[in-house]
Amino acid sequence: MEFVVRPNGAHQAVLEGHGTTRRAAVGTGGIGTKRAEGDGITPVGLFPVRRVLYRADRMVLPATRLAIAAVAPDDGWCDDPRDPAYNQPVKLPYRGTSEQLWREDHLYDLVVIVGFNDAPVVPGAGSAIFLHVARPDFGPTQGCIALALNDLLDVVALLQLGDTISIRA
Repeated sequence: MEFVVRPNGAHQAVLEGHGTTRRAAVGTGGIGTKRAEGDGITPVGLFPVRRVLYRADRMVLPATRLAIAAVAPDDGWCDDPRDPAYNQPVKLPYRGTSEQLWREDHLYDLVVIVGFNDAPVVPGAGSAIFLHVARPDFGPTQGCIALALNDLLDVVALLQLGDTISIRA
């Protein structure tokens, strides 16, 4: 199955798939060609879905056919282009720069890891493109795709290994 993300205004988009359309937020730089780590662009392309992460202290195990794991307080994601673990999960504290996956806000309570720049990893080309929970005002992301929690739960329940996210400008 393929889900399609299309722009719908500045840092706003829709996610279409399985006969429905859902509101989404995208990067501060909109949807386009990813130029570098930290550029705020949600990358155009066709990407596989990899696995699901969730906060077990905040929700019950979500229904999914993808591999799923609970996030721990020391889980992070390396965003340091000079580091050998760039664009990969790491344990915190970590020697290079990294993003903490255990967040005080609820944005990473449920995350789908999107296979962007991971086969192979190209240093500096961008890291950590996730489907995650949107802010209440659907404010922009750093390049990820964000959905309302109920919509994300629905999508996670539909996804299976081999499915893709098609991001279009």
